[in-house]
Amino acid sequence: MESFEALADEVASIEEKVADAIFNAVREQLRGASDDAKELERRLSKVRRSLQKAEALLRHAPHDD
Repeated sequence: MESFEALADEVASIEEKVADAIFNAVREQLRGASDDAKELERRLSKVRRSLQKAEALLRHAPHDD
C-alpha cells in the first residue's frame, strides 16, 4: 500500500498540471480568444484549491505503525 506521503506527492503533481491549465486559461482570456476561458479558469481554481487541501491532509495524516 502506498504511503500517505507518496499519495500527497501524486496529488501535488496533479495540482501543478492544473496550475498550468489555469495559466493557459488566463492567457486565453487576455488574448480574447475564448469566452469560456474565464469560467474554465474559475472551475480549475476550485479544483486546484481542493487538491491543495487534499495534499495538506495527506501530509498531516496519522501514520499507522
